[in-house]
Parts: sequence; C-alpha cells; structure tokens
Amino acid sequence: MTTTVIPPAVRPPAGPAHRDGNVLRWLGAYTASMIGDNVFYIALSWAAVRSGTPSQAGLVMAVSAVPRALLMLGGGVVADRFGPRRVVIGSDAVRCAAVLTVAALLFVAHPGLWLLALLAVVFGIVDAVFMPAVGALPARVTGRDQLARVQGMRGLAVRFANVVGAPLGGLGVALGGSATAFALAGLLIAVSVPLLISVRMRETPPAGGADAANTANMADAANTAPAGAEAVGPPGDPDGSPARGDASGPHARVPDAEDGAAAVPERPATAWRDLRDGLRYIRGHRVLAPLIVTIALGDLGFVGPLNVGLALLADRRGWGASGMGLVVAAFGAGAGAAALLLAWRGTLPRAGSAGAAALLGGSVAIGALAQVPGVGAAVGVALAIGLLAGLSGALCGALLQTQSDPAYLGRVTAVAGIVSLGLAPLSMPLTAAAIGWWGTGPVFAGSAVVCGLGGVVALAVRDLRRAELPR
Repeated sequence: MTTTVIPPAVRPPAGPAHRDGNVLRWLGAYTASMIGDNVFYIALSWAAVRSGTPSQAGLVMAVSAVPRALLMLGGGVVADRFGPRRVVIGSDAVRCAAVLTVAALLFVAHPGLWLLALLAVVFGIVDAVFMPAVGALPARVTGRDQLARVQGMRGLAVRFANVVGAPLGGLGVALGGSATAFALAGLLIAVSVPLLISVRMRETPPAGGADAANTANMADAANTAPAGAEAVGPPGDPDGSPARGDASGPHARVPDAEDGAAAVPERPATAWRDLRDGLRYIRGHRVLAPLIVTIALGDLGFVGPLNVGLALLADRRGWGASGMGLVVAAFGAGAGAAALLLAWRGTLPRAGSAGAAALLGGSVAIGALAQVPGVGAAVGVALAIGLLAGLSGALCGALLQTQSDPAYLGRVTAVAGIVSLGLAPLSMPLTAAAIGWWGTGPVFAGSAVVCGLGGVVALAVRDLRRAELPR
C-alpha cells in the first residue's frame, strides 16, 4: 500500500516586520506593558518614600529582585512548556489585577509598607516567568529572517517606554498621588492583554529543528533537520507551546525496546528534567554558550560605571545633576540610534564579528569617560558608548533569537536574563565601594577591561565570530 505524504501548508511571507500587522500588534502590546512598568516603579518608589524611611523605601524597591533572580530559570521552563503567548497574557493579567487592587486600597486607606512590599514580591515572581516568555515570543510571531529587525524594534520600544513612562508616572503622582499613578500603570498593562490575544502564533518545529549540529549530541534530540532548513514535523500548540512528542516538551517519549518487546509507555517529562535539558542544550551549543559568556562580561563591565559610577563621576567633576542628565540622555540617544539602525536594515553582515567589535569599542569608550574633564566631551563619549553598546546588545540579542531552537528559547532567554538582571546589578555596590577606595579612573578602566573581555571571547570562538543573521 502506497502512502501519499501531503506536505504542510507554507504560510506566505508576511513581508518586513515593520509592515506586518501581527508583529505590530505584538509590539504595541509590549510597548504598553513596558510603559506601564515604568509608571509602576515611579508610583512604587513615591509611595514607599511617603510611607517609610529612605532605607525602608530602598528595601521595598529591591525586594522584587530576589524572587525574579531565584525563579527565572523555572520561568523559562514554564514559557517553553505552556507557550510564551499564554504565559505573557497570564502574567500581564496578574500584574494588572495586582496593581489595580493596590490602587483601589490606596484610594480608601493607607495600608503601609507591608502592602507595597507584597506588591513588589508579586511583581518579582510574575516577572520571573514574564521575562523569559517575552524573550521567546518574537520567534513565534515572525520568520527567522525578520528576528533581527524585530530586535531593533523592541529596542526602540524600550527606549520609548523609558522616555514616556517616567513623565507619565510623575504626572499621575502629581494629579492624584500614588493611587492614581498605580491605576494608570494598571490600565496601561491592561491594554497589552487584548492586543496579545489578537496576535497569531506561527507553527513551531520540534526541538532540534533549528540546529541539528548542536543538538545531535543530546540524548533527547531525536528529531533534527539540516542546519538552516525549516524543520518538518507536527505543528506546535496554537498558543506557541511545543507539540506533543517534542523531546523538550512535557510529554517526552522513551524509544521502543530493540528486542521486539512492547513499547515502553510514554513517560511525562518533569519540569526539573526540562530545566536540565535546557542547560545541557545551551552548554553544548557552539554559538549560544560563548554568546551568553560574552553577554555576561559585557553587562558586568557596563552596568556599574553607567549607573552608580556615572553619578559619582558627575559629583567629583562638578557637572551637577543637569550635566549628568545630559550624559544619560546622550547615552540613550546613541542606544536608540543603534536600535533604529537594526530595525531599518533588518540585518548586518558578519553579525558575530560586528557585535564583538562594537563591544570592544564600547569598552574603550567606558574607560575614556572617566578621563574627560568637561560635560561637552562626556556627552560625546556617552553618545559613542550608547551607539556601540546598543549595537552590540542588539546584535547579541538577535543572535540569541536566531541561533536558539524555538522549543528551548524560553530557557535560553531565562539564562541570559539571570546574567543581565541577577549578576550584573551586583556590580553596582562593588563599583561604588571601589570608587571610594581607588577613584573613578582605575575603576572605570577595570570595568572597561571586563567589558572588553566579552568582545575578546566573541572573537576567539570561531563559530560565534562567524555567526550570521538570517537574510
């Protein structure tokens, strides 16, 4: 008996991402959610300062980082098992409900710091699953050849949210206090939910489809396709979660016995096994493993000087708050220009080498920032830092998206997120203490060396150095 295999229907290309309505709906939802986040943190900081001492307010602002850092790996597993769209919608719904509940309580009473601390903890827990899912979602709404452009569009959305969110939060506080600002944040987050519901998910290939060379050594990577080819297999869940039978999903199948005995029953994969599989996938990947090391070194060398270090530098140089504001604005303008470049071009040749070169150039500029005496020169150097660091970050993010198998992308994003949001912020108190001991020049120079090591790693690893973005 002859079996006729009917190939799956291929969706016609949707065109460039900036003209794809599906991508634009996702981008609108992401932007609204990010603006809501900025308004939320303004409201939280103001309410905490008004309800307690400065040290208590600082504790409230920092408490959300603990559950976020501890639970983010698990959040990556959740995103891959249940689908990033479903997880993002659920996360935004929970965040919206929590913020609006606190706003309502603040309108009628003054519960105190305990309520604000509880809200911060809830946000941290939800962020632990929200952030990996957000990172995994672009690969489900557009083609691989558009992921670099989407990364640039996402960077522009973040810059826009940072610029708009803080004034909106301040306006909300001025009009009606923290309760009004919290209500505004909740409404902005709520806007993202119907937009996300309207976003269509693309079919998801089974695990291993994106890079057979890197997953061939994994015990559970049974279904692979040639590198660069679209994998043919059962479609994923309409929501974006892996298909049943996927080696990385919740229903991993044990192969039949070779001696003709009855097949071993399907054994559900546990969340712990999914986590180990994801870590093993990253460790064995010839591009992702060194790429995450590059991201870690770049962030560790960048976060301290450009946050707490810049404030101390401005104070010692006599630039004042206005001078520091100009430097920060120049950095933001440079980073925005880098995101705009990637959104416009869609790709850059020799992305791995270009990202490494930009990181090396940015590290030199970080070291130079502590040596310039005037505000004007500092603004120019900060513009260069923003452009180079922004370009490097955008290219690293685009390579992370395009090199990862979609079935593992939540876990990959979670590991990268822990590096950026868990490890890198630890450098801020260390930077402040080191500047107190040795001064700004040596500390900025040391941070530049750490940042530059990321570029050295990217250039030293052949597969990362030669990595390209899809065209």
